[in-house]
Amino acid sequence: MALFGALLLALLAGAHAELPGCKTRVTSQALELVKQEGLRFLEQELETITIPDLRGREGHFYYNISEVKVTELQLTSSELHFQPEQELVLQISNASLGLRFRRQLLYWFFYDGGYINASAEGVSIRTALQLSRDATGRIKVSNVSCQASVSRMHAAFGGTFKKIYEFLSTFITSGMRFLLNQQICPVLYHAGMVLLNSLLDTVPVRSSVDELVGIDYSLLKDPVASDSNLDMVFRGAFFPLAEGNWSLPNRAVEPQLQDEERMVYVAFSEFFFDSAMESYFRAGALQLSLVGDKVPHDLDMLLRATYFGSIVLLDARLSAKMALRGKALRTQLDLRRFRIYSNQSALESLALIPLQAPLKTMLQIGVMPMLNERMWRGVQIPLPEGINFVREVVTNHAGFLTIGADLHFAKGLREVIEKNRPADTRDSWAPSAPPPSTTAA
Repeated sequence: MALFGALLLALLAGAHAELPGCKTRVTSQALELVKQEGLRFLEQELETITIPDLRGREGHFYYNISEVKVTELQLTSSELHFQPEQELVLQISNASLGLRFRRQLLYWFFYDGGYINASAEGVSIRTALQLSRDATGRIKVSNVSCQASVSRMHAAFGGTFKKIYEFLSTFITSGMRFLLNQQICPVLYHAGMVLLNSLLDTVPVRSSVDELVGIDYSLLKDPVASDSNLDMVFRGAFFPLAEGNWSLPNRAVEPQLQDEERMVYVAFSEFFFDSAMESYFRAGALQLSLVGDKVPHDLDMLLRATYFGSIVLLDARLSAKMALRGKALRTQLDLRRFRIYSNQSALESLALIPLQAPLKTMLQIGVMPMLNERMWRGVQIPLPEGINFVREVVTNHAGFLTIGADLHFAKGLREVIEKNRPADTRDSWAPSAPPPSTTAA
């Protein structure tokens, strides 16, 4: 009985789950492009590593290593892949880090100092970003796990005390390797939890389209990763700005995504377009076009007395032509057919049939041009700032359409993050809690 009850509750929950008006799929085809841009960002972040001064004494020799800076990241092998259920994993193997530091040596009354180049060899990093939906419906990096290790260090000492430095190099490089191991994962944790989340903050969730309506791209559940793609489902609904809590019931066909040849796919159901028309009507834009001195009295009474959605938004009546400019979705709607009915009685519905032809003409002449003028201005699709669609292909299906495209970084990750990162992390940062990471020394 307990099992039956649990199954029944699961079925009831599924029956009442909100249907998405928009779905997005990022495929493994996009990962190479994302990896290359991400590695550039990672190299810049590793350059921010601050290693404490290393000082000590061996007999009469006093040494101090300071101003250690990471100068470059050289990669031999790297891989970015999806990992079920919610993770994006970056694996770096056998890489090397270039470093530069200041050396100081005191032996009795003799002093030697200067700058020297070094390298950290056999660097391995594995970091996983867990993606989830936050309370506002926004995609977020909710956790970062990390493992990092440096196998060996090499420093090319020179100068007057070259032989002495070579004698001390074991102590110096071992200490530097230990300190470097301790710094890699905290930097990656900060990069994911703070910096990448500032990039994801640029993905629109609820934003205005114009002075009348807005668009809601709230995630309905956590992103789902498979071995080959990352799927996200969004509400994908317009709403009148004056009625922020209003929503149109979604009774459309749920859009489906099955292709994986392009970098990204976006699907929009009929509900997406229906909600646009209904939102503009509720905002008053369509009433101004239809109700006036030139409208016949019977149509005027009909539109005042009847729920507009019952007239226009019944049966797969709208066809749409889509175009993308950057990440602005431009739409042109065409009214194919509609049916007038009365929710009072079947007899009244029969009496309204003669009004179908003149009303359709009025809609085509008075409503659709105004609606298309607004829709053609463009509605932003849920992409972060600095990333655009290119080489898009639109495909129509029964009840929804899909757009397949490749991605293009119009701006670098660093540029977008520097613009949007929290002000208190621009110069320095301190994690509020220890990162959930494993660092191998």
